Amino acid sequence: MRIKLVMVGRNAPGPVTEAFEEMLVRLQRAFPVEQVVVADPPGADPERKRREGTDRLLKAVEKETVVVLLDERGQALGSRAFAAHLGRWRDQGVRQLAFVIGGAYGVDERLHARATQVLALSSMTFTHQMVRLVLAEQLYRAAEILRGSGYHH
Repeated sequence: MRIKLVMVGRNAPGPVTEAFEEMLVRLQRAFPVEQVVVADPPGADPERKRREGTDRLLKAVEKETVVVLLDERGQALGSRAFAAHLGRWRDQGVRQLAFVIGGAYGVDERLHARATQVLALSSMTFTHQMVRLVLAEQLYRAAEILRGSGYHH
């Protein structure tokens, strides 16, 4: 199973991005991972940024892909439950799983409708850089739980 991280906006240089990249290296041991970063739409109009950002994200997700949208209103899962979901998708033969992170103004309902699942990492608000890091770490943690290592204890 391939994992695709689809995100709006660039990875800003700094320690959070460095930690994110390190987690992706670790995750690659369990699953092939691809990053797709779409440009943040220009301008200041929130509705336009949400609509155009959604357009760009939807174009980056192939038709057969299982889509997991990250949204603060989504389902909250513990690490073991998240690992169980990942394991089920893997065992069901899912070829590609895309985790989608919207822009600063979120995504519109078209992406919610396209998503197989909507997950919340937290009810708190984080910077996009932190969301990427937390997602990558939780994906690595889930892979290690599935492998039976001592990383999660």
